[in-house]
Amino acid sequence: MNSPQPDEAYRLRNQAAWNRLSDGSQFAKVASDEECRDPLKALDGRGWLPSSVVGLDVLCLASGGGWQSILYAAAGARVTVVDLSPGMLELDRREADRRGLSVTTLEASMDDLSLLSDETFDIVHQPVSTCYVPDIERVYAEIARVLRDGGSYISQHKQPTCAQITHRNERNHFVVGIEYFHEGPLPKVEDNAYREAGAVEYLHRWDQLVGGLCRAGFVLEDLREPRRADYKAAVEHFGYRCRFVPPYVRLKARRLPRVRSENTSPSKLWLP
Repeated sequence: MNSPQPDEAYRLRNQAAWNRLSDGSQFAKVASDEECRDPLKALDGRGWLPSSVVGLDVLCLASGGGWQSILYAAAGARVTVVDLSPGMLELDRREADRRGLSVTTLEASMDDLSLLSDETFDIVHQPVSTCYVPDIERVYAEIARVLRDGGSYISQHKQPTCAQITHRNERNHFVVGIEYFHEGPLPKVEDNAYREAGAVEYLHRWDQLVGGLCRAGFVLEDLREPRRADYKAAVEHFGYRCRFVPPYVRLKARRLPRVRSENTSPSKLWLP
């Protein structure tokens, strides 16, 4: 039997991990009736979205699970959700059918959106997921390709330091035991507060997270660090960890207009 190719190997492992997580985990929490009554409020606590998304084309990227796609559809958007996990996508289909909403689901990896045409979407919205692919700039390039000029890319990512923590010492101090310039899959560690069981994860540096975004043809409009610290949590709880190590960063970016020439087809575009 032939061994899986590198792309296939990490995708297969992450697909299997997320299929397991689609069955009753915290990541399989579908949109509630209350959230669907005011879906943009549930989706956007920072005022990053327009006041209406009615008629807009929205790509929910690597966000299967019956939450984000359902809320956008309830708000009147034309929604496509892409996810590697059939189990997570089934939650989107089930909830859309139950609520009488239209949602298109596609099984694909976030770093290969070849099923999607150029300049198709007004908004790409991506929850924490880029940690599951080795090359985040490949993801950004695909998003830049499928977004229309001026389109919004809203995303959340794991911060590098979050991925570097390996364990706690005898004084409950967090130990940064993985090098900042670590290449390849992250090793197994004792402190797995922000690791998903069975998944293959990668560390992305700030020059890749932010610099790579700019190099792909985006302008960064806002950056936030969600506060997850819990000052009442026990030292073993991830809320205590967040007092010292911020887990996530949220980015709001806009697709720069493409530079076109008279002799260049729409699929052959470049940036200044």
